[in-house]
Amino acid sequence: MTFLSKRINNLSESQTIKMAKLGRELSAKGIDVINLSFGEPDFFTPEFVKEAAKKAIDDNYSYYTPVSGYPELRKAAAEKLLRENGLNYSFDQIVVSTGAKQSLANAVLCLVDPGDEVIVPTPYWVSYSEMIKLAEGETVFINATVENNFKITAAELEAAITPKTKLFMFSSPCNPTGSVYSKEELAALVAVFEKHPQIYIISDEIYEHINFVGQHASIAEFESVKDRVVLINGFSKSYAMTGWRVGYMAANKELAAACDKLQGQITSGTSSIAQRAALAAYQGGLDSVREMVGEFKKRRDIVYELLNEIPGVNVNLPDGAFYFFPEVKSYFGKKNGEQVISNAEDLCLYILNEAHVSTVTGEAFGNEDCIRISYAASEEQLRKAVKQIKEALTRLS
Repeated sequence: MTFLSKRINNLSESQTIKMAKLGRELSAKGIDVINLSFGEPDFFTPEFVKEAAKKAIDDNYSYYTPVSGYPELRKAAAEKLLRENGLNYSFDQIVVSTGAKQSLANAVLCLVDPGDEVIVPTPYWVSYSEMIKLAEGETVFINATVENNFKITAAELEAAITPKTKLFMFSSPCNPTGSVYSKEELAALVAVFEKHPQIYIISDEIYEHINFVGQHASIAEFESVKDRVVLINGFSKSYAMTGWRVGYMAANKELAAACDKLQGQITSGTSSIAQRAALAAYQGGLDSVREMVGEFKKRRDIVYELLNEIPGVNVNLPDGAFYFFPEVKSYFGKKNGEQVISNAEDLCLYILNEAHVSTVTGEAFGNEDCIRISYAASEEQLRKAVKQIKEALTRLS
């Protein structure tokens, strides 16, 4: 018998990975499954980025890199933040990691002690609560609703803060809702944080460029809290580089050094080849990004119209990312034959088995009344998927 630690036994399986796995199992039986569960652009990495990786291999970039990443990549990230966001960071405030997920985990583990409270607005990305759990912190959720486009207010934030609050953790544009905080909305939150100087802020901005409402606003733009902001970004979404695994954080020098120390004992530096590819991405401009975002916006508008045609589905128009997070509780309690839909997970399994479309239960993201639908798929697949979902739902009564 294997005696596993309480740490791993208390950890939940990623629901996004679970649903993708179930979809693959169905596909293995010869069923055509449309996967709308994964948060992954369906575009290829730009050619100039791939060419840079090939050149890096030929140029023998095959040795260990500095733990925090190549200095030239860290400088490129700092230059990008200044050029695109007006944020002034030195290269030694940048730590490159094996994906933005590792950057997030590094920050949480370096900031949170057992018993510390971490405020997380819901819906939230599935791994936030599990990272906090690994750090033995306590997650305090603020429940945002579809009526408010899944964004919290300053009053709600203030009400959640206690003497034990150490960290606030959120994403904008948001996974799973696509919600985007405006500069005015961020300013209202900042006014609260100014009264509580002990609270750090993790701002997950990995979907920064997949934004349909104009210039991205970062909470790090506010000088009064900038030194407490841990800005997370990377290359997976904007440059369709999910498998390359390159992300980074920008933080104050003390925290950046702490994350370097932690990472040095876990993974050390990120892949040398992937780092050279990431450097090329930041040096190559935004043309490929803008083209991809234009396609995502077209798909968003199509899927929004189609979802609105399904009775009982309450959906808002997301401002960014590539997800819908419709409220589907009107279907709870309905059944098809002997199959009863008791909750969102039941509904996702029903949609998978009856409509052959893979989605994710909203419970995984902190809202049990919703499901997440990714529109990172072709227009043809999206039209087919929503049609099949609609037909399957009409069979419930």
